[in-house]
Amino acid sequence: MNLYDLLEDYFVDREDAIRALITWFLNQVMEVEAFQQSGAEKYERNENRKAQRNGYKKRSFTTRHGKLELLKPQLRDVPFTTQVFDRYSRTEKALENAIVESYLQGVSTRKIKHIISELGVENVSASKVSRISQELDEKVNEFLCRPIEQEIKYLFVDATYFKIRDSTQYSNKALFVVAGVRKDGYREILGARIADGEDAMFWEDLFSDLKERGLRGVELIISDGHKGIQKAVTTSFPGSSWQMCQVHLIRAVLKTIPKKHQKEVAEKVKKSIEDPEQVAEVIEFLEERRFHKAIDTLERFYFDIHNYQAFPKEHWRKIRNTNILERINKELKRRSKVVGAFPNEESLLRLAVSILIDINEEWITGNKYLSMED
Repeated sequence: MNLYDLLEDYFVDREDAIRALITWFLNQVMEVEAFQQSGAEKYERNENRKAQRNGYKKRSFTTRHGKLELLKPQLRDVPFTTQVFDRYSRTEKALENAIVESYLQGVSTRKIKHIISELGVENVSASKVSRISQELDEKVNEFLCRPIEQEIKYLFVDATYFKIRDSTQYSNKALFVVAGVRKDGYREILGARIADGEDAMFWEDLFSDLKERGLRGVELIISDGHKGIQKAVTTSFPGSSWQMCQVHLIRAVLKTIPKKHQKEVAEKVKKSIEDPEQVAEVIEFLEERRFHKAIDTLERFYFDIHNYQAFPKEHWRKIRNTNILERINKELKRRSKVVGAFPNEESLLRLAVSILIDINEEWITGNKYLSMED
């Protein structure tokens, strides 16, 4: 693919350029898969070759950007298998279904109407949406109910907020994602749940569900200072520690500080969360300036700021905050932007979990997140 030609096409016809880019990318993915399965590049003489290439087969693939014509590699003697159609279409299907569901339920904003027109599904039936929803729900339940097979040493919890329709009104609800670092050093997404309310009962129910699926070995739980989570950690994971995410702590402190003082305060708080001996100095500094709300925030989490330091020093940078979930939150927001507001909680879960499944596959087949060697 010529990049300059693609850029020129983009300014002439944006949709054609996007389709061309997606087509090129997915074809490249299948080329890599063909190389892995055959053991050699096209026309390459290689004693490790496991199968001969046998040309291509055209395969149509429908996305929300229109129909694509892909070239699926063929192998002699063994079938060629690809994840392209399952992985890409699962998330696309969830996204399209959320949009169509909104349309059918009367969320007829100009943006939604335009997308529906682009998708060419103005006359889609409610029964078809229901059937697609059922298929997606099966995938969601399979992922969220699967056994947790490996021990999890570090458990991370973070939330992203989405607008969801509830009867005749819209409200912002939190989608909590739970991830862990296993004893072998790999990351794994363990669960997701939409919160009706944040209290100790919600957290105890969430943790109980994870434990029933096999969660064990947890030594440190890292999260924001969600209401009730500290009590739930004590009840659900005796002997474990809770770590207040340091990024969220700094944000919480700065919310109470006048803008002109925020830079100075942020620098001092950052030093104190690395060195326990400096916390008292920071509190004294804040007291002199009468930043009492900031002091209250620091004192509330005083005993949970430095728990990460009880673990190997080479792990500190990655276990003192919830940055492990930052990419997930950004991807969830990016992919859901086109929907705007979800018609119901189930619609959000279908899209979110479809995205989480893809990211989780990358995590457990990629590089180790932490070295767990003693």
